[in-house]
Amino acid sequence: MTRGSRTIVDRRSEDLDTIAAVLPIGRRDELAELLTNQDVETLRHLVSEGMGANTLRALTSDLAYLQAWSLAATGRSLPWPAPEALLLKFVAHHLWDAEKRTQDPDHGMPADVEQKLRIQGLLRSPGPHAPDTVRRRLATWSTLTKWRGLVGFFGSPALRSAIRLAVRATPRPRKRKSAKAVTGDILSRLIATCTTASLRDVRDRAILMVAFASGGRRRSEIAGLRVEQLQPEEPIQIDGAYPLPSLSIHLGRTKSSGADSDEVVYLSGRPVDALNAWLAAAKIDNGSVFRAIDRWGNVSRWPLEPQAINDIVKQRAAMAGLDPAEFSAHGLRSGYLTEAANRGIPLPEAMEQSRHRSVQQASEYYNYAQRRGSQASRILD
Repeated sequence: MTRGSRTIVDRRSEDLDTIAAVLPIGRRDELAELLTNQDVETLRHLVSEGMGANTLRALTSDLAYLQAWSLAATGRSLPWPAPEALLLKFVAHHLWDAEKRTQDPDHGMPADVEQKLRIQGLLRSPGPHAPDTVRRRLATWSTLTKWRGLVGFFGSPALRSAIRLAVRATPRPRKRKSAKAVTGDILSRLIATCTTASLRDVRDRAILMVAFASGGRRRSEIAGLRVEQLQPEEPIQIDGAYPLPSLSIHLGRTKSSGADSDEVVYLSGRPVDALNAWLAAAKIDNGSVFRAIDRWGNVSRWPLEPQAINDIVKQRAAMAGLDPAEFSAHGLRSGYLTEAANRGIPLPEAMEQSRHRSVQQASEYYNYAQRRGSQASRILD
């Protein structure tokens, strides 16, 4: 790389730094190599327009992959607008028949393109991509094309037909984001591994209890939670028992809410105690709630990354004697609704806490619980 081009990349790195607060970027230098000046300017514009951080992370990831693939497959950056032939090539490179490839090595993504993407860490799993991943990246490509004031070929009959036929030719069983739901019994086993007064145990206990009891919050919502979002509420008195501590969590705009919505969920009882214990132990009175802890027990100023929430669930599953491959942070979300169904909590009430907007999606967990315990499933009992 020439000195002049190195200066351009350095400048892009500095530009990416200016949006790092909203769009955390762990691979800044790699992105600076992949993205064009116009790409970076687009991202900066979206930050200034207030686009959600999670949406920006996903968009940046997809854009970086598309640029890397285009460079590997054609030797050039993404053209705007992309010709229909390039879109069809993208589908052919990512949706292919694994069985046919054993007979025809040239089927699917070419070996040299695959190798380049693997070296960059952008291609990890063997085999064809999931259809949903391909559709999402094409949707990102289409959206970026429209933002540039251009008209693409993303709705062309040829492209729609190619995707439909490719998906039909390579059937894939639909997998849950978490193989198993973290229901109440599983959650108890995870929490039981947080028995000491160490900062890590106190933090992880609070994370597990708050994420579950607040409706199965997404890992990004837990990682990004700030003290300023917490609002103490009046204790809850039930049947003359000891008053339960209560607080509200103001989520603001979420993945499923409107642009101007301020989503609010409530916590009471043990999860509130666990959260307060962590805040007191870590001496946190403002800023990020859940933070990294180094090997010496020092609490970072910075929030945990969303992936860290997933890692904590898996680590605690392993410590509880469970298979960590079967659990993930999303298991807390699916587990909340499954547990609500098992306890007979009405679906609308559970959705008020989980903030699901789709009755169809939320009711899947209720249908699962009802069918599993139905007479039809126990016909030989």
